[in-house]
Amino acid sequence: MEYSKLKSGTDIRGEACENPQGLPVTLTDEVVEAIAGAFLKWCEKRLGHPAEGLRIAVGRDSRISGPRILEALKRVFIRYGVQGLDCGLASTPSMFMAVKNLPCHCSVQITASHHPFYRNGLKFFTEEGGLDSPDISEILAYAQQGLCPEKECPGAWEEVCHMQTYALGLREQIKREVNGEDYDHPLQGLHIVVDAGNGAGGFYAGEVLEPLGADVSDSQFLEPDGMFPNHIPNPEDKEAMASISQAVVRAKADLGVIFDTDVDRGAAVDSTGQEISRNRLVALASAIALEKAPGGTIVTDSITSDGLKTYIEETLGGRHHRFKRGYKNVINEALRLNKEGTDCPLAIETSGHAAMRENYFLDDGAYLVTKIIIKLAALRKEGKDLKSLLAPLREAVEEKEVRLPILAEDFRACGQKLIDSLEAYAKAQSWQIAPDNREGLRVSFPKGEGEGWFLLRLSVHDPILPLNIESDASGGTEQIKEKLLGFFRSHGEGVDISPLERA
Repeated sequence: MEYSKLKSGTDIRGEACENPQGLPVTLTDEVVEAIAGAFLKWCEKRLGHPAEGLRIAVGRDSRISGPRILEALKRVFIRYGVQGLDCGLASTPSMFMAVKNLPCHCSVQITASHHPFYRNGLKFFTEEGGLDSPDISEILAYAQQGLCPEKECPGAWEEVCHMQTYALGLREQIKREVNGEDYDHPLQGLHIVVDAGNGAGGFYAGEVLEPLGADVSDSQFLEPDGMFPNHIPNPEDKEAMASISQAVVRAKADLGVIFDTDVDRGAAVDSTGQEISRNRLVALASAIALEKAPGGTIVTDSITSDGLKTYIEETLGGRHHRFKRGYKNVINEALRLNKEGTDCPLAIETSGHAAMRENYFLDDGAYLVTKIIIKLAALRKEGKDLKSLLAPLREAVEEKEVRLPILAEDFRACGQKLIDSLEAYAKAQSWQIAPDNREGLRVSFPKGEGEGWFLLRLSVHDPILPLNIESDASGGTEQIKEKLLGFFRSHGEGVDISPLERA
């Protein structure tokens, strides 16, 4: 077993049960136990605390392999003297908060986010936040070497109800920030549809919103079911968003909210059924964050629209800092900017990962949705709604995303060479290269020449060149596509351009 293959950014992920693709199970009990021992070794080195007496909280999402993986972790942790705290079904963000609230030295969440039912994985937290990519590499290297604590001694295991504490914190926040006439029921009269996609987010309807007076009777897919029988629990999935939109319209609700499997991402739907996701979600989160940080800087990933930049900088009076794709990248960039003295209250990726400074820069879908609901309650007092807040946002007329496979064995070198060649080509064509480009190559075009932009970048993990194209004019993406094909047909050696030709 090559453990490094289980690395997925800042997570460990693999196949955890039999699957339709016939892929071999990589997260076996033996593998999980080796990773558990390696994590304890990492804790001894990085936290300066022997495995004996470590307090470690463990939670899981609703995947069918979760209980098995939890038992494998439990066996190892107890063997080496860990005081284990079993949080049961839990959201990923709550497992970071467990470190703060229980308290404990660190925590582990068993999840594979929005991936298919047969995949699973592990995320790790300390008081400093989620472990980063180098930490995961180190743990997997220890597992490969079979490293684990030297001393065995009996540990202990107890079940705790941390999700109730986490939900209470969200309820108290809503009470405090809405500060309604009926303080204990600030959401009285609001009709909200919650879609948990049969993941870990069902608690939000019954344990957060309903006790505060909200009508959640038309919520759907709240029951945990690790086979995800209704739709993929993913706010980026078209079927999932269509489902929550239809539910809101059908119920004549004021708002719909949807979570991914482990609730580190969320999105919303307004009373008309219009999605508040991607650029609209970034815009709304920015409006909320900049209320307490006027003139502040919003960090986003690289594929946000030109209209969003205008909204943040001209409508909201903030600053927009585009950075690399990957939620951990934008969070780390926001942390860096704040450390250097830049007022940065929010890091957010278009996928729905949103991390606010006021919440430890933790990407928490339930926290984001809570802030949206608080904002909705405030707007209603003024006779307004979310739609009016987002009205100034200029949205693209057309958009395309194409993924170009890199065929060369050294895919990173091939991909970077092609991006460099495209940059030289763009300069020769007098194309407008974005001055704030921090990933790949972003180029804008004026009216008559596509009236939009493209971004070509190298995928973080895969032999792929993702290409995003947006235009503010009908037919504009086709114009930009044809300009790019002119380049690729003469410079695209080592890359399969057929997806772009078909797009």
